[in-house]
Amino acid sequence: MGYLGPTIRATRNRPAVVKYRNELPAGPHMFQSVLDRIRERDPRAAPPSHHGMPSLPPDVDVWNVVHQHGGFTPPQSDGAPAQWFSPEGVHGPSYTTLDPANAAPNEAICAYTNRERSAMLWYHDHAMGITSLNVYAGLAGLWLVDDPAEERLGLPRGEFEVPLVLQDRTFNEDGSLAYTMPRVEGADTPVVNGKAYPYLAVRPRRYRLRILNGSNERFWRLRFQTDGKEFLPFWQIGTDGGLRSPLRMLNFLISPAERYDLIIDFGGLPPGANVTLTNYNAPVHYPSGGGPEISGIMRFRVSGRPPGGADPTTPPAELAVRPVAPIRLRPGTRRREWVVYQKALSHSMTFNGVPFMAPCEDFVKAGSSEIWEYVNPNHEAHPMHVHLVNFQVLNRQPIDATAYRHAFEAWLGGGRRPEERPVLERYVTGPPSPPDPDEARSWKDTVKVYPESVTRIVIDGFDPPTGRIASIPASGTGFPATYIQHCHILEHEDDDLMRPWTIVEHPYEPS
Repeated sequence: MGYLGPTIRATRNRPAVVKYRNELPAGPHMFQSVLDRIRERDPRAAPPSHHGMPSLPPDVDVWNVVHQHGGFTPPQSDGAPAQWFSPEGVHGPSYTTLDPANAAPNEAICAYTNRERSAMLWYHDHAMGITSLNVYAGLAGLWLVDDPAEERLGLPRGEFEVPLVLQDRTFNEDGSLAYTMPRVEGADTPVVNGKAYPYLAVRPRRYRLRILNGSNERFWRLRFQTDGKEFLPFWQIGTDGGLRSPLRMLNFLISPAERYDLIIDFGGLPPGANVTLTNYNAPVHYPSGGGPEISGIMRFRVSGRPPGGADPTTPPAELAVRPVAPIRLRPGTRRREWVVYQKALSHSMTFNGVPFMAPCEDFVKAGSSEIWEYVNPNHEAHPMHVHLVNFQVLNRQPIDATAYRHAFEAWLGGGRRPEERPVLERYVTGPPSPPDPDEARSWKDTVKVYPESVTRIVIDGFDPPTGRIASIPASGTGFPATYIQHCHILEHEDDDLMRPWTIVEHPYEPS
């Protein structure tokens, strides 16, 4: 995987304990010049802080913490931004470790349940203020949760199951990594599994491609093009949270942090044929952004014969995958609104006009279900990720973005009185539309929130793991339990488009 972290394969319901040790050079940071400009509030590196975000650590240049993305994890092992620690053993304000007697100051011990459905998770840096820099520098890797019960399905395995981590990077003339996003949207070179413009030799048979968009901010619209300029069909069999009913496709749009599990058949192609994974019609800040255009990403070269002559795997249309049942909404299910708000281009993005470090305002009853409504009156899409839970996409609905934004700003300026908050239903301009086919009847942990619309997700049961994990004391969840949700455009996340929410045993609201 090149510069990426090791790929971890875990077995469902078998917990794992990881000790993270920070042995990075204490400084300067690989992108020290960008970090210095952020500290100086240089608007070319980051919008100025207008809301009292805490200053970055003044005497530390490298700090990190690891988040298991998609994991069913107690808060103390979740890798929240303020849980960071440095190579010298300096700790963030919320730093925590399990089994502290066996953790050095530059270490943190985390326990993971692996109680998720069989799926491809991943892990990455989540450090306060510099997640974008650290992930761009390489701090990410895959975490695969396998379920032995799925071996009967006849999916491609071994060398025929290929994870693909898609990222974009820019390089200096000497080949070193350049971070240019303070002045350019996205990077200019496709990188897959840590290699630029790679190729993979494949046999004429079915393959399982497990794709992660690990880019900081680039959306990709992907398809497979043959030498004859035809587009090879494929089947989607899974999403962020595991398998789903097979869906035949020719292309798909994948936002940062989303995962797509695909079956593609190279069996009908002659030896020597090439298939190119291509990207099209997906500006970096989708759908109205710019940035360097990337078309060709990687190439598959067909050679040899299938082992034993015939392909032993199950055709995708015949896969015995249990369909994902839609979440049944209960009467009176609570709705919670998250409005993407930016006062001006020179200001930070927030949820509901509230900075990340402000006290939590959202308290969720343990075991309850909720509908979360992401209201996006802006002109670009945002991939929203919720820690701890999987969810289903309920619907989307267009809104009068200009009118809603004016009403919302007036509400903010008038003191944010709950009874005067703009009523979303008064600003919708059309009927709800169902989830996109590639996200319908699927478990997700990241959702595309399209511009000038409201995107609704339904979360069925806020039930963090409360028991001990791997027999480690204090490894389970205690209440209240605080998690976060945020935009997974990493520069937006660092720019404050992130908020905490707290699970409580008994419902209450802040005074």
